[in-house]
Amino acid sequence: MKIEEIQAKSILVASKLPDADYVINPYTGCQFGCLYCYATFMGRFVNEPRSNWGNYVYVKINAVDVIKRELASWSIEKRKSTVLLSSVTDPYHGVEKKYRLTRGILQALVDVQYPGCVSILTKSPMVLRDVDILKQLPIVDVGLTVTTTDDKLSRFLEVTAPLASRRLDTLGKLNAENIPTYAFVGPLLPHFRYQPKLLEKLFRAIKDSGTRDVYVEHINLPTYVKERIWKTLRNESKEIQDVYEGAETAKHREILGKMVEELIQKYGLRIRLGGTIYHKELPAAGRKTSDVDIREVINKALADNRDVNILYEDSTGNTTERSITPIEWTDFDERKIRAYCHLRKDERQFNINRIRFAELMSKQPSEP
Repeated sequence: MKIEEIQAKSILVASKLPDADYVINPYTGCQFGCLYCYATFMGRFVNEPRSNWGNYVYVKINAVDVIKRELASWSIEKRKSTVLLSSVTDPYHGVEKKYRLTRGILQALVDVQYPGCVSILTKSPMVLRDVDILKQLPIVDVGLTVTTTDDKLSRFLEVTAPLASRRLDTLGKLNAENIPTYAFVGPLLPHFRYQPKLLEKLFRAIKDSGTRDVYVEHINLPTYVKERIWKTLRNESKEIQDVYEGAETAKHREILGKMVEELIQKYGLRIRLGGTIYHKELPAAGRKTSDVDIREVINKALADNRDVNILYEDSTGNTTERSITPIEWTDFDERKIRAYCHLRKDERQFNINRIRFAELMSKQPSEP
């Protein structure tokens, strides 16, 4: 494993993801080396070929100092942005034990009592090391990527990542600590279409862990990912090859998406972004919420005293994401909402029709 120390110019990077304003990636590269990972394109920033994914990590050794500087320059309003650790690396792969950058970044966020949502996505039980810090964040959301309950399959596809069983166990331990969690079922493995009992076993295991919120994403197979997967699959049976060959068809996604919907209902789970997403359609995924859906979310927020995450659009077409508390939603007072969102003074058309997306936040204000 090649480990290189580098200097970062910036740590808080504007996000193109539909549910994060900024992403934080303390490392470039990832030790887990998952076959399906699309983030191999990051190699071009450190002069590493895509074929070497999983064999190198570049450590941004000044990451903690940089985020402290960046946070100090942010306005109070900007600090309400949602940040995600991490989008193109795992924040808790092996080198984190030595460099502790993720822990240092979380501590920096605690030190300023960062008011926005801090979301974490990982495959590693190492996140449990930082429970003490996570409990100090005003709004936190910790996700574990769980693609199967089969440890053998997990080792085949996710190479050196922690086994699936350990990730499910980690979700349970986080829930026992009253830390809000979610499961990321991504990618949705193609064979589930033909083995529905295995898909049901996965969703049942997520429910049994105590987690209720899930993201579900269809497999994304750009050319460079296909090449890596086929090098592994060429020695497998034609039946398995055929399953992956057809994994990008609209029919495949439709069938799997319907299976997921049924299991979400059966096990009382909550699917985020409105349904199973597809990476190639990600900019639009989860952002098409009807007026009826929005009002339903608002009413539930009022009834449960919960915050709502919204994406709103101003008259120029610019969109901004905000977390709004129940007091701002009361009777849907448009004047207060307009002021809260700091829309331009000449904006006179802000109403429910300008909200493109609304979702309940996972953490209730009454929770620790």
